[in-house]
Amino acid sequence: MESWLFLALVLVVALVGKNMSLIIATGVVMALKLIPFASKWLPVIQAKGINWGVTVISVAILIPIATGQIGFKDLINTFKLPAGWIAILAGIAVAILSRYGVDQLAADRK
Repeated sequence: MESWLFLALVLVVALVGKNMSLIIATGVVMALKLIPFASKWLPVIQAKGINWGVTVISVAILIPIATGQIGFKDLINTFKLPAGWIAILAGIAVAILSRYGVDQLAADRK
C-alpha cells in the first residue's frame, strides 16, 4: 500500500509540474503493478532500464543523420567555428563521463 501512495504522490507532483515524461513513467509503473506476475519484470526493468533509455535517446539523436538532415557538410562546417570545437570536445567528454555515470547508477541505485 505504501508504494501505491508514494507513486500517487509522484504522479501528483508530475501533474502539478506538467512533467509529461514523469506522468507517463509513473502511469506505466502503476499499470505494471496491476498486472499479475509483473513483479517478475520489475527487477529486470530496474536493472536494464537506464541502459535501454540511453539507447533510445541515442537513436533519437542519430535520426537526423539517417534522414539526411545532418551530413558531412554540417560536420565540416562545425570545425570552422570555435563554438563548434567546444561543442565537439564537450560532446566527447560527456560521452566518456556518462558511460561511467550509467555504470554507477546501474550498480548503486541509492
